[in-house]
Amino acid sequence: MGKVCIVGITISSAGRTGREHPSKEPAIATGLEAARPSARPSPFIDLDWGADRPVSLVGIGGSAAFGAPGVPLVEVFTAEEQRGRTSQAYFRSALGARLRHVEHRRVDGPASEGVVVAQRDERTGLLVRTTITRPSGARAVRIQSAIGNTGPSPVLLTAVTTATIGFGRTEADLDGFTLARAQSEWLAENRWRTEPLRAGLPRIDLELHGQDGRGHVGFGSHGAWSTGEHLAAGVLADSASGEALAWQVEAGAPWHCDIAQTRTGGVLSLLGPADLEHHFAHELAPGEEFTTVPVALAVSGRGRDGAIAELTRYRRRIREPREADRALPVVYNDFMNTLMGQPSTEALKPLVDAAADAGAECFCIDAGWFADPAIGDWWSTVGEWREAPGRFSGGLKAVVDHIHARGMRSGLWLEPEVVGARSPAAQTLPEEAFFRRFGRRVQEHERYHLDFRHPAARAHLDDTVDHLVADYGISYLKLDYNINPGAGTEWRATAPGDGLLAHARAFRDWLVGVQARHPRLLIENCSSGAMRADYSLLSATHLQSTSDQQDFRLYPPVAAAAPATILPEQCGNWAYPHADMSDEETAFTLATGLAGRLYLSGFLHELRPAQAALVREAVEVHKRIRERLPRAVPFWPLGLPGWDDAALCLGLDTGDGRALLVVWDRHAEPSRITVPGLGGRAVELFPSRLEPWAVEAGAGGLELRTVAGHSARLFEVPLG
Repeated sequence: MGKVCIVGITISSAGRTGREHPSKEPAIATGLEAARPSARPSPFIDLDWGADRPVSLVGIGGSAAFGAPGVPLVEVFTAEEQRGRTSQAYFRSALGARLRHVEHRRVDGPASEGVVVAQRDERTGLLVRTTITRPSGARAVRIQSAIGNTGPSPVLLTAVTTATIGFGRTEADLDGFTLARAQSEWLAENRWRTEPLRAGLPRIDLELHGQDGRGHVGFGSHGAWSTGEHLAAGVLADSASGEALAWQVEAGAPWHCDIAQTRTGGVLSLLGPADLEHHFAHELAPGEEFTTVPVALAVSGRGRDGAIAELTRYRRRIREPREADRALPVVYNDFMNTLMGQPSTEALKPLVDAAADAGAECFCIDAGWFADPAIGDWWSTVGEWREAPGRFSGGLKAVVDHIHARGMRSGLWLEPEVVGARSPAAQTLPEEAFFRRFGRRVQEHERYHLDFRHPAARAHLDDTVDHLVADYGISYLKLDYNINPGAGTEWRATAPGDGLLAHARAFRDWLVGVQARHPRLLIENCSSGAMRADYSLLSATHLQSTSDQQDFRLYPPVAAAAPATILPEQCGNWAYPHADMSDEETAFTLATGLAGRLYLSGFLHELRPAQAALVREAVEVHKRIRERLPRAVPFWPLGLPGWDDAALCLGLDTGDGRALLVVWDRHAEPSRITVPGLGGRAVELFPSRLEPWAVEAGAGGLELRTVAGHSARLFEVPLG
């Protein structure tokens, strides 16, 4: 049965609904014939199916490179049946090959268009309903499936792909593809690299062997840090067409990306937790349903940067709007290179005054406010979340009142999902409220992990937040997450990975519920820097600390690459000037902060007058440009930064014919930096108090002449 182009239910590239027939659309469309191309707009998502094959994504955004027939959109692996043909890839599942189209229907919303496509496997009775949603006008879609068991017997799921998509048409086509992905770890986040796809999938003449390949390129996460090893995103780019496909996995928990090759091109599979990588299994009883983690796909004809720009626009569409965050207030936090978890009244008051004088609008007291100073190391005592007696002369409330008196909002640090082994909460909360494996409570680094599916765990943290808001007037919470509990928990779960996924979803629900009760509350998503920075959580929070990196010279590659996966208005880049820094080094760390959402720290009251003036200037500049951040899309004229690159550059196209451009020079001596693709008059926005860089428009782009030592500048440049 030939190709079926479901324009009648598909969002067109113009954001309108095309119709194959003027008559009422049938519930089962496998018999439809495509209308003449001139009679309808091109679909943005083009699906294909037949009586002898499952639904495939054969087109996205009119791309010539991405989308291919014969690749099932959804692959389902069970304990009883894995692959129909052996390989190491999440492709060719036996059950997925048996899925057959049942029906499809529109699911349009007020600002989105979409379709639900239902498929069924007659042997097991599994019914897969895949929802594909496109924000109106976007060149991106969100995909998620619900798998229901309509059969008479339980089915044990071991992995389900959210999206599987073919690319290229022959094995030789893969020669022109590159893969961009990023490694990440504590203090060294966002380390992108772009390499030929052939570096992982060698050409092996599959046609001669008459079989598809059995190898794969696989990467993902382990445990609860969704971005602790790799960022939950990537980009495939095709040199022949200039097109690129970018994706993100919105997991909040383990995920996996898998790329394989066949005789007819490549296959990209995106999925949440799986048996082999994450100790995942989910028993689906008759009448029950399992939902996959959401995945987003964005396509562009302008290569990697263009695809990331489309994914950036999509991220803004899925965020839950919060009036409290619209102003993007400047936050000062007392931790980084400052109090480091040992606050006191005497230490905080000069910091509060200096932050207010610098123009900060929110002051967050970081870790340690709950810890008895007589104990020493408080790491294993967290979890009770009550003010420590003896830490603050006059009490914590007096410090918070001083913050308010200086015209700033007040914030506190919490680590809601953990309870220290020496905390009273470790004994008072029920055993089932903690992660458990093999009948024992899971402990990591002298801490236990709460399970937010348990009502006692949620009630404990609800009481905590309600108390801090009502009794102290707190309106900002920095939520940290400093342990990785491993595979997960077996309580009310088929396998540990199943329990971890369910906890992650319950924790996000808790975040949404907290904000519903406290709409003025801002929430920072900090996870040992950015170890859990995916859009399951970032769609429900306001600020993301991009790193815990304390060396200002090592921070630029983190900050420059962060907007590839985090919205610029959510990129909390630390700027922590210190009295030992030179004026140029002070401007260097402040420019890093200006590459996103300026996040201040440091002993500001100890700075030299010239340094203090630079801090005030940076805050003033940020306040002038911050209203442009929520419409900015990133680009990298020098390429995505390498960890050891001496010259780094981040551009933010703010949609008004201009761009903000941050350039860092880590050479020891003055150097020349050519920024290709840019010309015209560049205006140096920061710093105005130091020797300016020499700037001129050259044949190769913007020519910059820097000054000695570590230096950085923020420019405004024309585009086009």
